[in-house]
Amino acid sequence: MKILGAPRSPLFLRVFLLMLICVGVVQLMNVVLLIAVQSPAARIFTVGEVADALARGSDQTDTFSVERTSKPENFKWNPRAERLALAIATALRVDPERIQISFPLPFLQREQIYNRAGIPAPVAPASVDAARTAVVIGDFIATLRNQDGTWTVVRSSRFERWRWFVLLWLILSAAAVAPFAWTLARRLTKPIAAFAEAAERLGRDPRTAPIPIQGPAEIADAASAFNRMQGRLNRYVDDRATVVGAVAHDLRTPLMRLGLRLEAAPDKLRTSCEGDIRDMEAMVAATLSYVRDTNTALERRPLDLRSLAETVIDDLSDRGAAVSLAPGDPVVIDGNSAALKAMLGNLVGNAIKYTGSAEVSIFADRDQVRIEVEDEGPGMSPEDIERAFEPFFRGERSRNRDTGGIGLGLASARGTARAHGGDLTLRNREPCGLAATVTLPL
Repeated sequence: MKILGAPRSPLFLRVFLLMLICVGVVQLMNVVLLIAVQSPAARIFTVGEVADALARGSDQTDTFSVERTSKPENFKWNPRAERLALAIATALRVDPERIQISFPLPFLQREQIYNRAGIPAPVAPASVDAARTAVVIGDFIATLRNQDGTWTVVRSSRFERWRWFVLLWLILSAAAVAPFAWTLARRLTKPIAAFAEAAERLGRDPRTAPIPIQGPAEIADAASAFNRMQGRLNRYVDDRATVVGAVAHDLRTPLMRLGLRLEAAPDKLRTSCEGDIRDMEAMVAATLSYVRDTNTALERRPLDLRSLAETVIDDLSDRGAAVSLAPGDPVVIDGNSAALKAMLGNLVGNAIKYTGSAEVSIFADRDQVRIEVEDEGPGMSPEDIERAFEPFFRGERSRNRDTGGIGLGLASARGTARAHGGDLTLRNREPCGLAATVTLPL
């Protein structure tokens, strides 16, 4: 379907362009880093500096990291380390066996294995001064075994100033790309969230407002298809309700004719048939009322739900029913007064009819209000709880309308709750009794 109005760019193209912009910004930051920052030179230390740090067991220049440990690391032999260890031993005038040194490898670089037999032994420096002027290039770890058996470990600092600069640059790059990533995520998730909210509203109220057709072409097409689906569902429900209402209405005429024809029948036959006709007329009236209530858009306005419940409770109490309302604060919601009053009267009336008493409580949470109608009866079987909201289902198995009703009360009550954006559920209480819970949005 072609969407009227200004041309809409596809969502794919928008996402693709945003991704290109993100990549371009990152690459531009990398180019700036490559041009602005000089290549880091390898750090050079003297054997004298390393020897002094080993001898003192500390370093005041913050060039090295010095610590004392009871067990040093295991270093693999290599000729460079052997030469420098001999120079450090000469500078400290100690046995070379007390000195070990190694060179940490860069990330992902494999360590080279040397054959000791093929490399000649190093020669010690001619003097202490010559040993102290030898240089150590790059990162290293040097250890000295002390007289008490412990080891002094000297490490070169791994995080030079240029590393901190690169890390800061990476953080700035991420901060530069973050707005584009946020925009991309927002554009992708906002339409999906709108569809989820619309589907939830449609499930609660089929006559809810349609989704606004806006955004990229794909989203606009999907919104238009969703709105068409909603319209077809409403027409489908309306057609079925119209058929049921018409059939129920037209049944009144043959029922009236049957009543007229029974006037000439024997008294015993006429009495029983007239009772059946009255039951059928009551069922027709209840069906018409159910169809009318479930297919009429409810006009809502602010009302105090607790005051509404008090009117229902007071009316039933005046008739001698054992019913009570738990005290609490006023709860204001947007709703249809007549529909909610009929729903409460239905639930409380069922509890009184089947158990003789009812207790009503109203609780307000952060975003919804909960109405609890509880009784002290035997409850219902799990199978009946699942089917209780089916039209014409009666938990009371007799076919007596005076004791079992017609079977539309709970279905109508749930329809009213859902028309207000809420729901109605049943559950068995412990140790006995049944609770009907209505949830409505505040």
